[in-house]
Amino acid sequence: MNLEEQITALAESPPQQEPENFSELFQSFLNELETGNIRAAEPSGDGWKVNGWVKQGILLGFRYGKNRELNPGGSLPFFDKHTYPVQKPDAEQKNIRIVPGGSSIRTGAYVGSNVTMMPPAYVNTGAYVGDGTMIDSHALVGSCAQVGDKVHLSASAQLGGVLEPIGAMPVIVEEQCMIGGNTGIYEGTRVGREAVIGAGVILTRSTPVYDLVNETIYKADADHPLHIPEGAVVIPGSRVISGNEFARMHNLAIQTPVIIKYRDDRTDDATTLENLLR
Repeated sequence: MNLEEQITALAESPPQQEPENFSELFQSFLNELETGNIRAAEPSGDGWKVNGWVKQGILLGFRYGKNRELNPGGSLPFFDKHTYPVQKPDAEQKNIRIVPGGSSIRTGAYVGSNVTMMPPAYVNTGAYVGDGTMIDSHALVGSCAQVGDKVHLSASAQLGGVLEPIGAMPVIVEEQCMIGGNTGIYEGTRVGREAVIGAGVILTRSTPVYDLVNETIYKADADHPLHIPEGAVVIPGSRVISGNEFARMHNLAIQTPVIIKYRDDRTDDATTLENLLR
């Protein structure tokens, strides 16, 4: 059986004592994740497809992992499943910069060449971070989140993680996006190529996004997560609460992301990434 068949068979079998040769199988699985040969989700045609068996493999690491001290004798000990220690990427060969101050990459994540991580930042297992991406201070790339090449995740940007349900789409940020500070992108939201998400924007499955340019509203539905179009520039907005006397009495409004425009030369000038930093 190939790796996918072995992982699927083991995931679908009843929980038991650690199976024979599990360590070797799981290490092979982690190696494939860390080299980018397999991904929790990947481009497919005009969209993306979820590789549920990869999520199953990640969950197996929790099923059979044992809680242990992972940094014995160090100044700051860690306690986690022994199957998920901190990753030691091939940083010099790939020109990855992990600046001192508390950042870490968990085993089972892929980090491409020329990535910079400012402290403290965290990349969780199953995540994919493309070449040339900048992960700023206090930013999180959650489990299985997919980040394209030359993305900028500004300070305190949060990309939510997802492992269950198996078929759920993870957060996806496509190539050359600019994600502003204190943003939150959750529940499988897909941010299209070259989009700009302004500081403070929150995107979830229940968030409607109002496109002022095309006069339309983007929403998630039962089969598809929220999708921000390519090149959209999204900023925080608000909409008045109607149909409620108390809300009208107090002039209440709900936070609502708004697509104010699509990328142009002025946007590109304002969001140019400084290659010297990499």
